[in-house]
Amino acid sequence: MIERVKGLIEKKGSNSVILGVNGIGLEINMSINALESLPPIGKEIQILTFLNVREDLLELYGFVNRLERQTFLLLISISGIGPKLALTILSGISTDNLKNSIIAGDVPSLTRIPGVGSKTAKRIIIELKEKFITIDRDQLGIDEEKQMSSLFHDVINSLVALGYKEHHAKKICSELDKDGLMQGKLEKVIKLALMKLMS
Repeated sequence: MIERVKGLIEKKGSNSVILGVNGIGLEINMSINALESLPPIGKEIQILTFLNVREDLLELYGFVNRLERQTFLLLISISGIGPKLALTILSGISTDNLKNSIIAGDVPSLTRIPGVGSKTAKRIIIELKEKFITIDRDQLGIDEEKQMSSLFHDVINSLVALGYKEHHAKKICSELDKDGLMQGKLEKVIKLALMKLMS
């Protein structure tokens, strides 16, 4: 799977964005909510992705954060909901409101989303309610960006740039944070993180 792509925004459409990456223009399908949150054309951005592979088609889907992507993956795990309908759902309601509606069993709020009828809404609630209730907050990524300091982010980004996997980098940074070591100069914290990664 293509985990993420980074490039310049070349064009915005009604349901996709063209991202310039090393001379290649990638069309990335995104929800309306995600597209509206993107910076203007010409700006560089990193987008989390999911590659949908079919016999006759390769489609790249993009997300602004892990919660949106995780919700998308949960939706397409339901029989009868494909990537396009999942994206339509994410365009019609915010990820937080969708989660809350599913947990509350709120069929009417789900059927207000274009393309979602009563049967589909009930199926979504039945299949995802327990997952949203029991899934670990960190795994799902709820309020993840709010919980991390700028130093935490910078250290993770630096480790990823050095070739380490993002989940490994986050784990190490969380350990440093618990030990009270996520403070001071960036270079110092990176060295501490590297020592942990190599130990």
